[in-house]
Amino acid sequence: MRHPPDFTWGVGTSAYQIEGAWQSDGKGESIWDRFLHDRDIEPNGDVACDHYNRLEDDLDLLESLGVNAYRFSTSWTRVLPDGTGDVNMSGLEFYDRLVDGLLARGITPWLTLYHWDLPQALQDAGGWAERESVTWFTRYTQVMVDHFSDRVTNWITINEPWVSSFLGHRDGIFAPGEQNFSSALRAAHHQLVAHGESVRVIHEAIPEAKVGIALDCRPAMPASDATADLDATVHFDGFRNRWFFDPVFGKGYPGDLLENYTSTDRLPDDLILPGDLATIAEPIDFCGINYYTSIRIDRSSREEDFSEGPVGSPAAPGYTEMGWRIDPDALGEFIRRLHDDWNPPSIVITENGASFSDGPGPDGQVHDELRIEYLEQHISQIEQLRGEGIPVDGYFVWSFLDNLEWVSGFAQRFGLVHVDHTTQARTIKESGYWYRDRIAAGMGIPAG
Repeated sequence: MRHPPDFTWGVGTSAYQIEGAWQSDGKGESIWDRFLHDRDIEPNGDVACDHYNRLEDDLDLLESLGVNAYRFSTSWTRVLPDGTGDVNMSGLEFYDRLVDGLLARGITPWLTLYHWDLPQALQDAGGWAERESVTWFTRYTQVMVDHFSDRVTNWITINEPWVSSFLGHRDGIFAPGEQNFSSALRAAHHQLVAHGESVRVIHEAIPEAKVGIALDCRPAMPASDATADLDATVHFDGFRNRWFFDPVFGKGYPGDLLENYTSTDRLPDDLILPGDLATIAEPIDFCGINYYTSIRIDRSSREEDFSEGPVGSPAAPGYTEMGWRIDPDALGEFIRRLHDDWNPPSIVITENGASFSDGPGPDGQVHDELRIEYLEQHISQIEQLRGEGIPVDGYFVWSFLDNLEWVSGFAQRFGLVHVDHTTQARTIKESGYWYRDRIAAGMGIPAG
């Protein structure tokens, strides 16, 4: 299927997962630096993919992939080492080189302001659980907009607030490592309010800007038609999806979840202030969707604790090595629901990809056929949706490089480019060349 010339074909990364240089040129400490250091988890982000020191070479690799857009995040602590204090000009200069290098290569920058790396100094002051976090993030947004308004017009405020809130504050398996449901709800709410304030700041400074949020979705299907399975699925959908999508699109928090969280004394009485819901629902120009897998819910699932399926290495049939079911149809079904129920003006798939640990073979090449199959199935869904008139206007593969996959280290590889984390050597995988040719075919450009 042919795509219009302005269709966005991209790849994505995040700062902590690739940059390294964790103490270089005035950068401050983030919650992920502290979280992994305190637990002696290695590898960590100290070096990661050494992108900070290999920027020009990585930009050349991006150009060779044929993408017209690159989604990256900026490190809050590289720009504001203490979160709120003086601006670190060395940090801004690094992102100047990144943005200018992209534009020089004809690649549009898509800047994500927050991909989970809160400054540790702000965590010490209460972090996202504190109402003041909204002010902290708004000021950070203003710094970035003031500096990049002349070159960046595509902005993502916050990436996957569900993950940073619940895995970081309820389950404690992600930074900052807290285990308190009420704290998770506070963190989630304040991130959503901060998102809305950030949208206002960007639109006021750059009227032509395209601003959105990247929400991860987990389509849920009942394991059977039993009432208990159906009820459990509705609850999971509220916890995992509706709690974020509903308020962003002006519907407020879902009533069934409000009742549940209030009756179980998990929703703080002072959390939702007058005007908050209107702020969260500040109009956005696109909704970013991060999709990887779906989940089946049965009656044995209790509350929000649900098994995500088997984890295997190598991958079990029908699963990636993250243990995630390969289900491209669920992506199509969720996007149709997004269009029907929430109706954003534009939809962009801001993350989609698969972890397979293929490495270079005897010929020095990486033959990752399973990744190619995964990407083809999901891109085909996008083309089908566009054929139905649903405004899916962009697609970003996760990820550009084999990056640090948080607490999984380098064991999980999502990249189109293989990284030898001992030598930092880069090798474009077969999937990278396939994606280049797929983009060319979609735009009617001769391959190669």
